Amino acid sequence: MSTTSNPMRYAWFIVCLLFPVALLNYLDRQMLATMKASMVHDIPTIANKADWGWVLGWFKWTYAILSPFGGYIADRVSKKHVIGFSLLAWSAVTWWTGHVTTFNELVIARACMGISEAFYIPCALALIADYHQGSTRSRAVGFHQAGIYIGQILGGFAGYVADSPEHGWRWAFSTCGMIGVIYAIPLMSMMRNPVRTASEVAEAKLSGNAFKGLLGNRNFLLLILYFTLPAIAGWVVRDWMPDILKEKFGLGQGKAGVSAILYVQIASLVGALIGGTLADRWMSKTARGRIFTSAIGMAMFLPALFSVGNASTLPIAIIGLIVFGLGWGFFDCNNMPILCQIARPEWRATGYGIMNLVSISFGGFGDVAFGALRDRHVPLNLIFGAFAGIALLSIFIVLLIKPAPSTESNHP
Repeated sequence: MSTTSNPMRYAWFIVCLLFPVALLNYLDRQMLATMKASMVHDIPTIANKADWGWVLGWFKWTYAILSPFGGYIADRVSKKHVIGFSLLAWSAVTWWTGHVTTFNELVIARACMGISEAFYIPCALALIADYHQGSTRSRAVGFHQAGIYIGQILGGFAGYVADSPEHGWRWAFSTCGMIGVIYAIPLMSMMRNPVRTASEVAEAKLSGNAFKGLLGNRNFLLLILYFTLPAIAGWVVRDWMPDILKEKFGLGQGKAGVSAILYVQIASLVGALIGGTLADRWMSKTARGRIFTSAIGMAMFLPALFSVGNASTLPIAIIGLIVFGLGWGFFDCNNMPILCQIARPEWRATGYGIMNLVSISFGGFGDVAFGALRDRHVPLNLIFGAFAGIALLSIFIVLLIKPAPSTESNHP
């Protein structure tokens, strides 16, 4: 697969182009969690925590249901155009979110956000994997995921924007939406699809049905399970932690948002860069290098979740979130690279879309269930203790995956 006279330089240029898209993707999501108090105050038809759980859940369910379709489309048409139009659509919906006035309108807006964003992540990660075929794959994915973490960090400060009399939560959504619409234009002009060789095109035509091939693959089913179980805790931490810290330690909306998001996302960014580098180097020695790296990250979840659930002071909770973030970075930067080891190249976006379908569906139910459990005053240490048990199970699951022998060391 060739693209330019300097393919590796352009491969990294693609990652740089997608970095701000990933940032906007998660900034638009994270602002909802950190500006919750202001939005609930301005939209009185949001009656309780369970209602807020439905707002969070509907985004995830539409996102999840459309993800396999988005991945399937990306594997068969221009990834460049799928990414560009996805950014354009979700940015328009972000702008619209700043103008809703009722609970039902907010639910519809978040559902539309899920539809438009469902096409991005599977396509973007598959495009990065297409360009980074050798010993840079985990690092390239990790750098892209760093854009996600920075988007969440910026979203963590949105509570201050919501509290500001000069701005407010509506201004935040409207402004971010306009930025995304504007960036979509140069993005599509500078991004190019990889050029496939005649043999690659012929092999893709003979590869058969993607869904049947993937769902009949034992390793892919294990990867779905591994991708899903830890993500339930991940979504709860992302969506509910600002509210948890606000209530538990009597913080203001701005400080709660920053405390819940800033430290864990900086740690995730560091974890993704370290985990990506470690995995790429480990792959020169064993085809299970990415799996072992991801398992190390999952092991970090255990003490982190226990400390978050049992924290008696804010610093202890923050330490737990930092360890969780480091582990998440190790986990996050290796999921697509592991998928590349067990699935055909022309099935990667579809495969990641299926993984999103299962993972985010359960994440949506996790958000609703967490809100309902909190309404019933179930202790946090019990909830996060259960999450730690799930993380322990996940370590055994990922170690059961058997990738094909690695040939990555033969690539630049």
